[in-house]
Parts: sequence; structure tokens; C-alpha cells
Amino acid sequence: MGWALSSREFREPGELGNNLLGGVSVGLIIVAVWWVSGHLGYVAEDPETLQEAFLATNSGRMESLSFVAPYAYALDLLMMWSDKSKIVTIGIASSAAHALATRSFRWEGFSGAEDTANHLVGGLLMGVDGITALGCTVGQGISGVSTLALGSFLTLAAIIAGGVAALRYQLWRLG
Repeated sequence: MGWALSSREFREPGELGNNLLGGVSVGLIIVAVWWVSGHLGYVAEDPETLQEAFLATNSGRMESLSFVAPYAYALDLLMMWSDKSKIVTIGIASSAAHALATRSFRWEGFSGAEDTANHLVGGLLMGVDGITALGCTVGQGISGVSTLALGSFLTLAAIIAGGVAALRYQLWRLG
């Protein structure tokens, strides 16, 4: 936070309010989802299993937001719709609600073979890395870091390093 606030561009009068409001909003949303899944969705003794349960989560435990997992779970739900163990969870519902509320859902295409190949490689890397790291920039970088988990800090450092490497590669390709 100190690093971000030390930047002159970040502190610009018009931008400071937007940047701080965005950061505080994301933090409050993460805390709210932890509370919803861990407090409102908590059942001390499930009548079917007689064990504690967390409702509307994929892991059966408290969850907060993620980016990669809800899409995978939604695809799994759509492919196996008749399986009664597949349900719409808090991650799937929040992703769908965001897309509908912001009207940001859209179909996209590719401009050519090279663009298609770049997207396929990027999607493959994101999918493999999201599974290997047990989360993505939102799941590990925001939700995981909010729990002060050491693995989340290591994952976040690797995500930042990978992002820097990818940007340098893209700049090299352009130059």
C-alpha cells in the first residue's frame, strides 16, 4: 500500500479517489464474501451427513472470490446438468451477477491464425497455472493474501513475475 501511495500518478487528485475507492471496494467485497460463505452459509450439523457444512461452495469449506475456478465449475455444471451434486455456488453466481450487472458479457472472435494461437497458448498457460497454483490473481492474489497464507504470497510473487515476463515478451515482439 505504501508503494502504491508513493507513486505521484496514483496520488493525482482525480485518480486518488478512484484508486482508493476501487481498492477499498475490492477489499470489502472479499471480506463480505468470506462472511457470507463462512457465516450465513455455515450449517453446524447437516441433517444428511451430521457433519458441519458450508452451503453453496464447491470445496465444502469457506470460500471467497476467484476468477478461474467459477468458470471451470460452471462448465462442469453445464456439462453434467443432470448430476444433482452439481449446484450453482457463490463463485458461479457472483461471476454471473457481475457480468449481468456490468453488461460486460460479449462474444468475441479472433482476427487471424496468429491471434487464435496466442489466445490458445495464453488460455492453456492460465488454465494449467491456475490449477497448479490452486488459484489465480483473484483467488490467490486477493482472497488468499487476505488470509495471510504464505503460499498465496509466493503465488502472487510468481504471478507478478510471470506478468512482467509476458509484457516484456510482447514488447520484444512489437519492437
